[in-house]
Amino acid sequence: MQSTSSLASLSLLDMLAGIKAAEFTALDVINACFDQIEQREPEVQAWQVRLTREQYLQQYEANQAFYEASLLQGLPLGVKDIIDTAEMPTEMGSAIHIGRQPVDDATCVALLKQAGAIVLGKTVTTEFAYFKPGATRNPADLTRTPGGSSSGSAAAVADNMVPMALGSQTAASVIRPAAYCGSVGYVGSRGEYSLRGGQPLAQSLDSLGLFSRDAADLLLLRSVLLRLPENTETIAAVKPEKVLVCPGSWLGEVSEDMTAALEKTADALQQAGVSVALLDAELAAEIGTLVEHHATIMAWEVCRNLAVESFSPELLSPQMKDLIDKGLAMPRASYLNSLQQVAVVGQKLAAQYPDVDAILTPAAPAIAPLAETGTGSPHMSRAWQAMGLPTVTLTGINDLTGVPLGLQLVGKVRQDDAVLANAAWVNQLTLG
Repeated sequence: MQSTSSLASLSLLDMLAGIKAAEFTALDVINACFDQIEQREPEVQAWQVRLTREQYLQQYEANQAFYEASLLQGLPLGVKDIIDTAEMPTEMGSAIHIGRQPVDDATCVALLKQAGAIVLGKTVTTEFAYFKPGATRNPADLTRTPGGSSSGSAAAVADNMVPMALGSQTAASVIRPAAYCGSVGYVGSRGEYSLRGGQPLAQSLDSLGLFSRDAADLLLLRSVLLRLPENTETIAAVKPEKVLVCPGSWLGEVSEDMTAALEKTADALQQAGVSVALLDAELAAEIGTLVEHHATIMAWEVCRNLAVESFSPELLSPQMKDLIDKGLAMPRASYLNSLQQVAVVGQKLAAQYPDVDAILTPAAPAIAPLAETGTGSPHMSRAWQAMGLPTVTLTGINDLTGVPLGLQLVGKVRQDDAVLANAAWVNQLTLG
């Protein structure tokens, strides 16, 4: 049998394949994950609340026949602490909601549990999935931020504590922490998944997200969330035929290392026979304007979604109070104009590049900044999130010190399967 540490580092699909082939058991994997948690959690601090090993094993053994017959075999799942769980509190990173206990599971949690996952615990989130940091540290470098807002989910998967975790994204809350920590993060097309039971932040922008260690894992979890037939044997990586490159400088400030990583990956794709082209500069400039339009939409909607919480300003962070004040002071015409501009640019992009499989672009401006500076900037994801496009991070790209430099593939609306399959293929290339 493989060592405990190597079992915990396997992808979800490799775990399931090994269990099916009787190379090891689900209990072996579960105990490997807990060994990793017990060793690393004091430093990484990915969990807001979690089961002990004894509690988890008791739940597994009490329902062992169900788990052994299930798709996900009783393997552990992390859930971002803005997503409701009936058996654990959901506090949303806020002093306002300490001890808040939901009555029901969120739909995404219920579906994954029905497929045989066990919720190991709630992962740390920034306050209401915005900017105020939680306790989590970046497992790749403990002096650096894990990013936000899905901080704990990204860190727990990257550090081999769990093979899968749920997150959410309104600006860059899945893609940025995945890029910083070195996990694979995926954000679904706008409206692709049920958000019932998740704290809304900005309804025109919110999307469900997932974390794993391989994009192919996400194809399986996606089938569960869509209640489609699940078959681990039909999941495959697919080589993209044509990829557009969007330099980060068109979206805002970006480091030289990130630019070099983008160019190196584009060259590798071209050498592998993929058609690679540069995004039209005029259209790229229009996409760049969506960074600010996204911020406008977000401010308008956040202050209305968090109306109840805004009545207790003394319990809100300065960052959240500033965002709410900005939204309240904003003319509604500015909000409506931003919605219209997003729609126009999204239509132009789709019309100009109907034959392109994906867009390759930075997932963050640089490597993760030091923890004391905050959770990092979201501007590399704002435009794509505003247009509601599916995105997935690429792993295996690091700077000279070994800290992750994350890129992302941006797909077409409602073509999530395609971009995930393409990302699985590109990740094989980048991991070399």
